[in-house]
Amino acid sequence: MVPRLSGPKMGAVTATSQELEPAPVSLADRAYAAIQDLLIMLDIPPMAPIDDGALSESLGIGRTPVREALKRLQAERLVVSYPRRGTFATGVDITDLAYISEIRVQLEPLAARRAAQTADRGIRGKLAELADEIEALDVTAIDRTDLMRWDLRVHRGIYRAAGNPHLEDTLIRYNNLATRIFCLFLDRMTHFDQHVGEHVALLRGIADGDVAKVGKLAREHVLGFEKAIRSAT
Repeated sequence: MVPRLSGPKMGAVTATSQELEPAPVSLADRAYAAIQDLLIMLDIPPMAPIDDGALSESLGIGRTPVREALKRLQAERLVVSYPRRGTFATGVDITDLAYISEIRVQLEPLAARRAAQTADRGIRGKLAELADEIEALDVTAIDRTDLMRWDLRVHRGIYRAAGNPHLEDTLIRYNNLATRIFCLFLDRMTHFDQHVGEHVALLRGIADGDVAKVGKLAREHVLGFEKAIRSAT
């Protein structure tokens, strides 16, 4: 089961978003980004079989880069491969939320504090611009899936601004898993505008260099996310 498309559907990708999250360069990286997006957004449903040939055709990328991408995604627990059975999207289990949140509640504040403390003026400016763009969104008029893609941009922008590639890789992995749970319960969630508003305050706090404030905001954001998901189950 593979949707036919040319790559990840990231909505209205702005110049600011692109600079905070550079585009993939190699074919393997392009395949990885595209398939990762399909898995995170549940365009490839949990537990669905993955046909590397069909993926290769739909993405317009050769089988070898696609297979390399699937190996990377297996390490991130987004796909699983069984001998003689094939490759499948992993399931989405709400019981994993507590484990994921336990990690994110420690590392998200660390990334926010590092970004506020160490990001250069240019990056701070881009985060402030992203905050302005998000604040200008009409939450009632935008598809919730597109809003979730803004959510991904915010978090990945902060991870990049933190300036620690190992922290960035770890947080992307766990935020991806959290986002899959988010997608599963998205239609049942309320007060989505509040979730978006929290991003604005967090981004501006980092741009202003307010280390103590952003650490607290990031922690509250993770805890609030877990609470909202549990309320929707």
